[in-house]
Amino acid sequence: MSKYTSHNFVNNQWLGDGDGNHLSILQKYSGKEIGKIPQASEAQMETAIVSALEAFETTKKWSAGKRAEMMQKLHDRLASEKERFIQLIIDEGGKPRSYATTEIDRCLSTLSIAIEEATRYGGEVVPMDFDNGEGKTAFTKRYPIGVIACITPFNFPLNLVMHKVAPALAVGCTVVIKPAPQAPMSCLAFAELMKEVGYPAGTINVLCCDIPVAEKLVRDDRVAKLSFTGSDKVGWYLKSICGKKRVTLELGGNAAILVDEDTDVEAKAKLMAVGSFLYAGQICISTQRIFVHEKVFERFKNAFLAEVEKLPVGDPNQEETLVGPVIDAGHLERIDNWVKEAVDGGAEVLCGGMVKNKSQNLYLPTVLTNTQNSMKVCAEEVFGPVAVIEQVKDFEAGIKAVNDSKYGLQVGVFTNSMSHFKEAFERCEVGGVMMNNIPGFRIDHMPYGGVKDSGLGREGLTYAMDEMTEGRLIVF
Repeated sequence: MSKYTSHNFVNNQWLGDGDGNHLSILQKYSGKEIGKIPQASEAQMETAIVSALEAFETTKKWSAGKRAEMMQKLHDRLASEKERFIQLIIDEGGKPRSYATTEIDRCLSTLSIAIEEATRYGGEVVPMDFDNGEGKTAFTKRYPIGVIACITPFNFPLNLVMHKVAPALAVGCTVVIKPAPQAPMSCLAFAELMKEVGYPAGTINVLCCDIPVAEKLVRDDRVAKLSFTGSDKVGWYLKSICGKKRVTLELGGNAAILVDEDTDVEAKAKLMAVGSFLYAGQICISTQRIFVHEKVFERFKNAFLAEVEKLPVGDPNQEETLVGPVIDAGHLERIDNWVKEAVDGGAEVLCGGMVKNKSQNLYLPTVLTNTQNSMKVCAEEVFGPVAVIEQVKDFEAGIKAVNDSKYGLQVGVFTNSMSHFKEAFERCEVGGVMMNNIPGFRIDHMPYGGVKDSGLGREGLTYAMDEMTEGRLIVF
């Protein structure tokens, strides 16, 4: 059995003991136990922080060329293990094979971008040659800030780790990671690769742990930054206890699509169906709310439902599957309860609306209408295979509906009117507006993040690197 199925990773050592409790990792479709990892103790977390601080004394002195060289070795090693990591993500995350393959490809891309940025990332020349600065020259240089505390979710068990680790390595920081309890093994296996290619002990530490031990990491003043991806409730709480350290929060959303009256809805229906239900909707920017101009609502509804009914649901190991299992039984029950609450409140089920197979954690792709904005399926993040479609009288009403949310991550706007798109860009309260595309569109170097309860700060390689460094000014 591989170490990453039964150990934590601290200071380049595999730790098979912990606080006496263990985390059972299940294959999400079959329910079979595939890993049993000890919950790390507070003393082990202390060791991880100290080792990361010690490693930082080495990595902060590396040249840009050295950082790029080490990341290239890591990239090549991950590429050689691509199939193993794909299967890991399928098993522990329940991610359909095609999408798990895409995740590893994105991990490799994220690393490639980090390699490039490591050698061209720098400060700026500051204009000084006027008034009291006449005759002076000034510029800034960026320096790594230290240890980064990383807390990551289950839905991208490696690429969301990569969005924290890659920029840290690119600038010379070190990391302590608490991975998602449902899917920690991809991260642990990646730490093993870092050891194999020669990173100093302590550069990466990965610990599964209970809340008090995780809070020790978040509260510790020796840690320079918290980078958290997960729920808004947990994220804002962690920000409240983390002290003076820097914070990036990538939180949830109930992403919307706005469909204008001039949209070819039949041509776009498949894209929107996949955007709503891929990976059982367990994506922060999965489409949850769809607002359609009343003039094309019936056409859209019919086309959309026809495409939803075609989506393959089942075993994530099958290449054709797009909608696999929900991450665990608790989330399956929650999703079902939220749909039932909506129906009891007057919502209409257009398709799905029930568990397909409880033992396999499968929930049918579900489309609701006649909902109220106060219903959980509208107001909260479902993080499951549920979408709501509602008609709006005009584009103005659609923008108001999009903004009537505590979240604001990304929005998709389908229109052939440039004036309408410009209006949406100016007025939609989100971090990103996708023109004639679903809100789930993301390229790994772009600035990614939200407003309101959807988060604080931005990820994407150079944007994260900015947050992991500080500028130092020299004037001469």
